[in-house]
Amino acid sequence: MRLSDLKAPPGSRHTHRRVGRGHGSGRVKTSGRGQKGQKARTGSSIPAYFEGGQMRLSRRLPILRGFVNSFRKEFAIVNLGDLEENWEGEGEVNAISLAEQGFITIPEARGYLKILGEGELTRPLTIQAHKFSASARAKITAAGGTIIEVPMPTTEKTKRGKPSPSTP
Repeated sequence: MRLSDLKAPPGSRHTHRRVGRGHGSGRVKTSGRGQKGQKARTGSSIPAYFEGGQMRLSRRLPILRGFVNSFRKEFAIVNLGDLEENWEGEGEVNAISLAEQGFITIPEARGYLKILGEGELTRPLTIQAHKFSASARAKITAAGGTIIEVPMPTTEKTKRGKPSPSTP
């Protein structure tokens, strides 16, 4: 076998379509474009996303799917069982001390903290958090601990948001 003997396998090479070259070509008159219409005209190039004037799919669907509530409050969650097993020391439990001991991350410590009542608590701890579940409250007080609820920061209502004064 020589290099001169190499050739493409049968069916892999096609001659290009010669349109508009008379009756013998098999593509007469309309040159394979069909009858009339937008795509039969010269200079017609319709983009793939065009849907005939209907609102195209890329505009109907939002870029980021769904709805994002900008007022949502994200809470860092800590269970009482985790505190029972891994908490070192008898000091006050708050977001900063939890971040120092690795229960939550430092960015989470800057946000809101919620204590849940999963697990058991046997030692008295003073716990500071923004929210407590009902079972967590019961277990902390039963163990002799104290709960300090940190107030949630709220924005003051504007004049339009306040209810109108009632007339006597």
